[in-house]
Amino acid sequence: MIHTAVTFHTSDESLQKIYHRAEEIERGNIAVMDGRRVLIEGSVYRNIWIETQPMGGEMYAKRDMDAAYNNQYLFLKYQREDGRLPGVIRRKPEGIEPAYSHLQGLSFPYHALNLYYWMRDENREYLALLYDAFSRYDDWLWRTRDTDGDGCLELFTLFDTGEDNSSRFPGAEGLYWGEDAPPVGHGLLPYESMDLMGYSFDTRMMLSEVSRLLENGEEVLWRQKAGAVRQKIRDYLWREERDACYDRDCKNRFLDTLIHNNLRVMYHGAFSQDMAERFVRRHLMNPAEFWTPMPLPSIAANDPLFRNIRGNNWSGAAEGLTYQRAIRAMENYGLYRPLTSIGLKLLEAVHRSMIFTQQYDPFTMEPTGDGDEYGPTALAALEYIARFHGVTPIRDRLVWGALGGCESDYTQVWGEDRYRIVSDGRQAEASINGKPILTLPAGYRAETDLSGNLLGKYDITPII
Repeated sequence: MIHTAVTFHTSDESLQKIYHRAEEIERGNIAVMDGRRVLIEGSVYRNIWIETQPMGGEMYAKRDMDAAYNNQYLFLKYQREDGRLPGVIRRKPEGIEPAYSHLQGLSFPYHALNLYYWMRDENREYLALLYDAFSRYDDWLWRTRDTDGDGCLELFTLFDTGEDNSSRFPGAEGLYWGEDAPPVGHGLLPYESMDLMGYSFDTRMMLSEVSRLLENGEEVLWRQKAGAVRQKIRDYLWREERDACYDRDCKNRFLDTLIHNNLRVMYHGAFSQDMAERFVRRHLMNPAEFWTPMPLPSIAANDPLFRNIRGNNWSGAAEGLTYQRAIRAMENYGLYRPLTSIGLKLLEAVHRSMIFTQQYDPFTMEPTGDGDEYGPTALAALEYIARFHGVTPIRDRLVWGALGGCESDYTQVWGEDRYRIVSDGRQAEASINGKPILTLPAGYRAETDLSGNLLGKYDITPII
């Protein structure tokens, strides 16, 4: 595997402490599964879950390509013949146990394709593996999870979306469901799900990109299929008068709970630009709903089903995993200023306690999760630092950040190349292999190709 590494130094002692602690946590989250080095979720979660670890592994590609690849590969290895992917892969004394009792999420296809670019070797066998695996998975979703044939995918259990113990599933608490037939008599399940529609949209967009790279003639077909999913989300789950999506119950009635899962759909890229802007403006930035002192509660703070409960609970707490997903969610729509505010809030919360936990109290910023050393929170902190003071490779481009406010020096090693950005707090100088490429004033970010040439309409953009 290609060699990668990151170095970061700053005059901000608090930020430096956060950075070193997050890196230490992630080094401690390396484990061996199935004879391969992987990055586990961490804290009390000692396995790999599909909602976190393909994404987490790919984020860790900046530092460890071997673990990054294995976090993708093991889920592909244990895909069933019918196309279903395991929701979690557990370590047992007798070996590996892939579980198919629930979907768990799908922070996977986008990140799996990113690894192709990280590898830099034009590995067509890897692309073919991705095409086969995800085309079969999308087929399984539509074969088994649209039981009423209305064109909207359904969740069968709260664990299909990883919303553990959420109050929005009355009558179905703790239910696992590994069957292809839907549950009956468990609350109002199955739900017509914005999350599952996001899974398919993301998968189909990735398959379109893989088809382009493979030149198999199916790029347009998969993009059209993705477009059909996006349109169905708008027509069936989006409520124009409320500027948000809502799931529907087993009788196709709207569930009126306002949930952060809208941000998840943005992570998958399945909102249109206007839908994303409207949700963020009306709801995400609303102090009564999602912009609490510690933003991004799982359920809007003024919703009747909001519950601020300690421990692993998605009824109201602000989750580290949501902060991790928010990066792609906001960048998909060019919403860089809100993203900066989100990242600064996470770094503030971590600084207060120096505990990298699963969830935080949305009003006090107090850690309320189980344990410390939770990987998604540590990785989110490292990613925000990279966006604010560093450089991030994303496929065939580079994102440079210059938040300013402190002196900083960030270098990304990627094979033989060195991408570096140095700031005096007022402006930053970016270079590739020692050659200066651009100067950024504090409060801006830039996008370039891998040679340092500025890209497109939004090549230099304010982030504060």
